Amino acid sequence: MTKTLKSLLAAVACAVALPNAAAAESATIQAIKDRGTLLCSGHNGSYFGFVEVNDKNEWKGLDIDLCRAMTTAILGDPNKAQIVPLSWAQRFPALQSGDVDIIIKATGWTMGRDTELGLQFSLPYFFGGAQLMAHADLGVTQATELEGGTVCVEAGTTIERIVADYMKTIDVEHTMVSYEKAAELRAAYLANRCDAFAAWGPFLAVLRATEIDNPDKHVILSDQLSSEPIAAAMRQGDEDFVDLTNWMIAALLIAEEHGITMANVDEVAANPPNPTVARLLGSTPGIGERLGLRDTWAREMIAAVGNFGEIYHRNLGENSPYKLERGLNNLWSHGGLLYAPMLD
Repeated sequence: MTKTLKSLLAAVACAVALPNAAAAESATIQAIKDRGTLLCSGHNGSYFGFVEVNDKNEWKGLDIDLCRAMTTAILGDPNKAQIVPLSWAQRFPALQSGDVDIIIKATGWTMGRDTELGLQFSLPYFFGGAQLMAHADLGVTQATELEGGTVCVEAGTTIERIVADYMKTIDVEHTMVSYEKAAELRAAYLANRCDAFAAWGPFLAVLRATEIDNPDKHVILSDQLSSEPIAAAMRQGDEDFVDLTNWMIAALLIAEEHGITMANVDEVAANPPNPTVARLLGSTPGIGERLGLRDTWAREMIAAVGNFGEIYHRNLGENSPYKLERGLNNLWSHGGLLYAPMLD
């Protein structure tokens, strides 16, 4: 046998062995199991519809429900989610230091974060872009009319860079003022210390509809400054944890596609209509072993928080105070951008 052939056979042997190495359980998942809680990102205040605190001092929101879904998948109990309040600027250092296990907090997937901060991102679960809201009495309808004005923004977000880049592109001189807390930013804008408020479009729509005494006194400008995918962020180097996060999101979308809800999940699991649903709900074994979990993890998760559509409508849509249309955040089969990989 030649040296070249021996080297080739050795390389093939290593390649064959790789899947077994990849099957080792995630260090992050094991740490969560040992601790008995999932440490998940919250907010230092309320980011309406996504991460907020209700009048009973309880966490709620789309991102909170996704954290509880993840907790149920791993630990079997949504109440074992531990929400850690963080500002936007604190979220990435908190993840890198281990103060949280995962960031599910309206976080945009960008190249800089992906390549420079040691982060890895999940499938997108939401799409939205930056916009500007201004006082209606200024008479402005687009960003070009904000020449010489003051724009307020929350520190530590992509919005700061997006606004700066956009204003430079359209050659509009302006003053940017950053605030660490969302409550301070809202107060500054409502006190007329800013001509315009830069934020994520869905957040501005929620704020204008519910938190401002007279919505007609404020106008969301026509400019769409960006369109970004929102995803969960994790530390690089734990591919099995990334896999679990992706399939947590995918399972919620697949459940919606097949009409599986909190109310009927047990009934459907007892008599699954097709092989995909049988695999999803653990009626056919396999979905658990692949991820180091129980075969019933997705079934338990859906029973606890519902499918993706239920989560959306409870927190942002028709069953919430905000009544936001799903638009791009609908399933692909309903004109949106959300889809799940094939569950084979």
